[in-house]
Amino acid sequence: MKIVAIVGTNASFSYNRLLLNYMREHFSGQADIEVCEIRDIPMFNENMPDTDPDSVNYLSRAISNADGVVIGCPEHNHSVPSALKSVLEWLSYRQHPLNGKPVMIVGASYHPQGSSRAQIHLRQILDAPGVGARVLPGNEFLLGNVKQAFDGEGRLADQATVAFLEQCFADFADFVKSSQSASTSMIKGDSTMSLTDSTHWDATYDVIVLGFGGAGATAARFAADAGAKVLLVDSAPEGHEGGNTRVSGQLVCSTDDEDAMRVHYHGQTAPMDLDDDIVNTYVEGMANMKQYFREYLGVEPVSSKQLFKKLMPDHELGMWPEYPELPGGETIDMLLVHEGFFDGALWKILHQKVAERHEKIDVWYRSPARHLIRADGRTIAGAQIERDHVLRNIRALNGVVLATGGFENNVRKVQDFLGAPRLVPVGGLYNKGDGIDLAIEAGADLWHMTNYESLGLQHGLTFAVPEGERGPLLMFGYEALAEGSLLTVGDDGSRYFAEDVANRHGHIYDHGLWRVPPAHAHPHLVFDQAKYDELAQGPHPEVLERVVKADSLDGLAKLIGARPEVLAKTVERFNLFTEQGEDYEFHRNPATMRAFDDGPYYAIAMLQVMLNTQGGPRRNSRAEIVDPQGQPIPHLYGAGELGGVCAGQYQGGQNVAECLIFGKIAGQNAAVPKPQPVAQGGQAVAAPAGSGQVFSTFKSDIGGRLDVPLGPNQYLGRSNAGMGAEMVVRLTVDDAGAIRDIEIVSQSETGQIAGEALKKLPEEMIARNTYDVDAVSGASVSSRALKDAVKDALSQVPARQQ
Repeated sequence: MKIVAIVGTNASFSYNRLLLNYMREHFSGQADIEVCEIRDIPMFNENMPDTDPDSVNYLSRAISNADGVVIGCPEHNHSVPSALKSVLEWLSYRQHPLNGKPVMIVGASYHPQGSSRAQIHLRQILDAPGVGARVLPGNEFLLGNVKQAFDGEGRLADQATVAFLEQCFADFADFVKSSQSASTSMIKGDSTMSLTDSTHWDATYDVIVLGFGGAGATAARFAADAGAKVLLVDSAPEGHEGGNTRVSGQLVCSTDDEDAMRVHYHGQTAPMDLDDDIVNTYVEGMANMKQYFREYLGVEPVSSKQLFKKLMPDHELGMWPEYPELPGGETIDMLLVHEGFFDGALWKILHQKVAERHEKIDVWYRSPARHLIRADGRTIAGAQIERDHVLRNIRALNGVVLATGGFENNVRKVQDFLGAPRLVPVGGLYNKGDGIDLAIEAGADLWHMTNYESLGLQHGLTFAVPEGERGPLLMFGYEALAEGSLLTVGDDGSRYFAEDVANRHGHIYDHGLWRVPPAHAHPHLVFDQAKYDELAQGPHPEVLERVVKADSLDGLAKLIGARPEVLAKTVERFNLFTEQGEDYEFHRNPATMRAFDDGPYYAIAMLQVMLNTQGGPRRNSRAEIVDPQGQPIPHLYGAGELGGVCAGQYQGGQNVAECLIFGKIAGQNAAVPKPQPVAQGGQAVAAPAGSGQVFSTFKSDIGGRLDVPLGPNQYLGRSNAGMGAEMVVRLTVDDAGAIRDIEIVSQSETGQIAGEALKKLPEEMIARNTYDVDAVSGASVSSRALKDAVKDALSQVPARQQ
């Protein structure tokens, strides 16, 4: 039994810490108890950045991985210490590891009451919405007069007290086991989230779509077009919705020859098997993608193949197709909604299609789904969604669509399913595998859990970044990091691939197939002074800000955690292969190799890129999620990268194509009117789409056109050129029409990318009295949106029209 014991104070000395350390030793034969401190966790701040502090993430993971939690609670001013209350606020804001977790409370106090009042308050806090812990009833361990309670070895001196603590802990062990049995029953189908006659519904919709990315936006739009009233929710805050679609290259795979594409796709999947109906539906969708663009997106499709030829005529068409050796690949193209890549243009259209249907689609941001609610032991009747830190039961009359994306940002799932210690996401930061937990809870079968895509430098590397941050995508302009007196080493200091490899979404050639290589915990680029000097004069000299340096290979190995003798032998072999003109180990092109000099030596820490996972609930060609016997789970549908179709080798643009194809199918099927399941003791109720049973008193986070009050010399400017929804600015000018103030009234740009631009550009525009200023590097799309909005406002100023 794994237990996390939380010291409920940040004091340097605490008898509660002493008590928990005693419990760790005394009960070591019954449980593995990890004592966790909270002294390094900052006070809770709701306005912190969009990711929690590392100290909070560590504690949250520890709790999630534990079977139960023990909290050592002091008493300050008749209540819990502020430090402990702050930690519990962190653990019930973005993350909820205590939800359903068995908790035992113990407490020590200088006075006879033994923290009794604080424990009462702590029980109330742990039972609050958003926390949802399962607190051990009774068994109040109140250690009073604590200064006399321990002997000189830190052990409890009174044997009667020890015996009572042992009884309390035995009860807690039984409590943990009963909780685990309940969880197992829920997974097997005996869910505690089952519909009964007493179930209270906070709102009712025809369709609920979980996840506001490319697949979810598409599903919601087509469900609404079929007459359904839709609730579309996402765990991300506004401006960060969109999942991987928002930050993707905006490419959508298509073909002009359905039969040839079917042959090619089977070649991509081989030697794995894939259901023919799924393949046929998918390929048919790609064959009809040009018409899809015209009819449903309202744009004329742009061929990226032809655009690439025009923009870069001297480069090979490396992704058109990615697997040219497979028959049928010559028919592949990837479509764009305009002549631009990586600018959110497709995502903006998908977002706009939802916004245009705001009377039919309610949107909730920061509202993760916690459970699916089932009726008759099988049919999905709705979902439990956390809205403003309160769990709400939301009914879905006709269907729930799971479109929450993959598990790119869930380290535990990455380790469990992919066998990788850690991968760096370059896409959305809110894909944490919630849909997998919901699918398991519903009894779904899983597929493609070990498959994921990568991208970037060499076989798919990027610079190491702190956990929780998005890594830079190193694609164009970094060719120098794959040639010369430079090599890449794994954890022990040895090479594990040819550095000049051209990856196919992270897949490299491996004995007949293209596979993503095993991820190392701390790979490094290693190079000499000559290469350092070359990089300093190259297009990206800033990479050298990341180097560590040593005069010898032995010293460098110690800095990067490699084995000195292995690293030295690696460089020796590399030099030998360079001299002989043949890389006998990994067959790197000798023309890209140069022997190392005799120090100093440099290294840059790298990590493997995570583009997206493919695993999740298995679905059929009607986008129905199925159980292990292949039977559809009634009223449950899936789309997008959560349970993606790709089983092996991946072609660029196919994930986004899948979002559009299966998002449409899922939304339309979920909207079909269905007989209502019977709750225990209840009766079936008819539920036509858009029926009078639909109700909600909650405000949607997306609506009609924003109205902003204007004073004298104030003008409103709007732009849809950004990554998110409409950007609105309020411009103030003087009587001569000169810019005096620019207020951004509404925007939903991605904060990490756009923050600098939205702060810097208004100051420059005011200083120069023009919208026409230079865009901020790395935020060109958001810069353009702001400039266009200000330009729109300026066009209304009479004094500037003269």
